[in-house]
Order: sequence, then structure tokens, then C-alpha cells
Amino acid sequence: MQTEPRACLQCGRTIKGRSDKKFCDDSCRNSYNNVLKAHANNYVRNINNKLSKNRRILEESLPENEEMVKITKQKLLEGGFQFKFHTHTYTNKKGNIYYFCYDYGYLPLENEWYLIVHRREE
Repeated sequence: MQTEPRACLQCGRTIKGRSDKKFCDDSCRNSYNNVLKAHANNYVRNINNKLSKNRRILEESLPENEEMVKITKQKLLEGGFQFKFHTHTYTNKKGNIYYFCYDYGYLPLENEWYLIVHRREE
């Protein structure tokens, strides 16, 4: 029984082997799937980059030996901080909501001031 030659979905070369094979080798399979997933991967990568930048700004705002520090919203914005990107929130017993970028967080205060904190692993 003669079948028509099949072409690799990535490079177009003739495929040899199993009848359900779609790619000539692993390299072509990986390249094909990377192109398919590029949009989703770029979206996640861009968000992670923004979260990492926010964390770095918070980290640099908090002196090494301090547990917390106050800083203005303007100072955070000047550093490139983007308030809409955070990993999680924490509400304390008083009902205050802290916004975190991984282990560094901030609490909005009055008059566009923010309290920067570092949550250490327990």
C-alpha cells in the first residue's frame, strides 16, 4: 500500500517513519511549538518583568537594616513603579490592605505616602 509522502510542518522536508509523525525531528517539533506559544509566553514574561521591577524598586527603597520605611508615591513613580502589578495582598487584623510584589510590600497611607515592608520567610 503506497502512501503519499508527508511533509514536516516546520521545515517542509519529507518525513520518514510512523504514519502519524508530523515533524522530521525534535528540533522542528520544538521550533513549531515555540512559535505557537510565543504570544502566551511573551505575555507572561512581560508581566513577570513588571513584577520583578516593582519588587526591585521596593527593595531598593527599604534600607538594609530597616523593617519598614515611608516613601512618597511620586518617588515610587519616578523609579518606574506600576501600581497595578502586584502578586498578592495581605489584610492585617486592623483591616489594612498591604500589596505585595513577592516578599516586598507596601501599604497606602494618607497624602500619597506609602509604607514599604519586607516580609521575611518564617
